[in-house]
Amino acid sequence: MVARRKPSNGPVEPGLKLYITIAGIIGALLTVYIAYRASISERNFFSIGMLAMLAGLLFESFRVLENKRSIFGTFIFAYLFSLIAFIPGKREHNYNFEQHLEGWPYFFLVIYALFFVIIHKDRFTAKLNEGITLVLSLSLIYWALDFGVTRYHNWFSISVMTIGILLCMFSIAHAVTYMPLTRTVRLTLSIWSSIILSAFAIDNMAHVFSNPEIENSKYLSEAVFTGIQYFLVGVAAIYIMRNFLLLVSFLPSKNGNYKREIREGKQEHMERYSDKQARIVYSVVCIVFVGLAYWLNHRYQILPGHTAILLVFFAGTIIWRFLDKPSEY
Repeated sequence: MVARRKPSNGPVEPGLKLYITIAGIIGALLTVYIAYRASISERNFFSIGMLAMLAGLLFESFRVLENKRSIFGTFIFAYLFSLIAFIPGKREHNYNFEQHLEGWPYFFLVIYALFFVIIHKDRFTAKLNEGITLVLSLSLIYWALDFGVTRYHNWFSISVMTIGILLCMFSIAHAVTYMPLTRTVRLTLSIWSSIILSAFAIDNMAHVFSNPEIENSKYLSEAVFTGIQYFLVGVAAIYIMRNFLLLVSFLPSKNGNYKREIREGKQEHMERYSDKQARIVYSVVCIVFVGLAYWLNHRYQILPGHTAILLVFFAGTIIWRFLDKPSEY
């Protein structure tokens, strides 16, 4: 009997290897030039806040994924791809390298988070349930009151508030009753959770980026507090991108099969939402804790609204998971 040879992976195709080599050379040369231009310029292109976000992004990458080679490969690929930020725009007649350099670090962070999500999405898709959606809905009600949305009386604001109130009541009703979690209900609650998380992410980033640069802080405590906020934005960037992709999956692509894309998007949402019903007593405990925490913060103004929401949300989800943990007996 003739032994069959095992198929080998073989070397990289010459054409692909050539493109990789060219991209690497161009990337290395452009990196040297970027370092040179940044060193001779009076402007600060790499702020401490940006570096804190990068640290948070990498910290969460290593926490979620133990494969350091995969993270390093994603980092390099995202870095090389992000260099397209230096390509002149179609209507850019007077090319200004420093303007491109100013926005490039943040463009790289977005590209890295996007690539990491696409490549490793199955590793960090958070499992949602009625308890987490309950905490999110209560947090949204507090955010709306703290933001003062009731002051707006145009038709658009009233429509958004009405839809939001109905969906909040819908999620609360499911948490305090044993209404069945059908596929349609799980899809609705998953999409609603993604919308709330995206809204909180945008609001939190707006507050963080409105802070003075860390370099201009007068006190060390102020610099540390601001730096922690930037770090947490970096940690959350992967999940923000994941929720964003889950929402845009319902938008039609240019040359895609929209029916198939909708079906896949629905399936992703339903798979990440647990069909296990919450115990009513746990929901009541959660409502009391979250409601009391937000009332105290509103009454005594202990923390800024966006910071209180972040802390109460994390504390609420931890308490819920502790209560809802399966018994060992």
